[in-house]
Amino acid sequence: QVELVESGGGSVQTGGSLRLSCATSRSTDGSNYMAWFRQAPGKEREGVATILPRGGTFYAASVKGRFTISRDNPKTTLYLQMDRLTPEDTGMYYCAADAWVTSSRWFDGDAYKFWGQGTQVTVSS
Repeated sequence: QVELVESGGGSVQTGGSLRLSCATSRSTDGSNYMAWFRQAPGKEREGVATILPRGGTFYAASVKGRFTISRDNPKTTLYLQMDRLTPEDTGMYYCAADAWVTSSRWFDGDAYKFWGQGTQVTVSS
């Protein structure tokens, strides 16, 4: 079992920045593959960014160049640096983890077993 706890959400104006954190209960193989997802009111959950066990990173087109996913060396904390935020980035942000996720499903939330409770990000114009 992997426990995930997100933090760092808040309210910012357009063009601002936020850094989200996701603390894991411990570094285990259960969190080899980690990702950030978001869900805006009335919209489907969307994969934002993923990081692979060896550090490779991939991003949704909507955030590429503005968001950066990273994790610390013991692999106990996942981060999402979000810059140049826009109102379209508003939503609940979740971190997710699993021991193995096939490449075709890195942005498919159903492929991840472990989830945090979410942290709210609100961007005003």
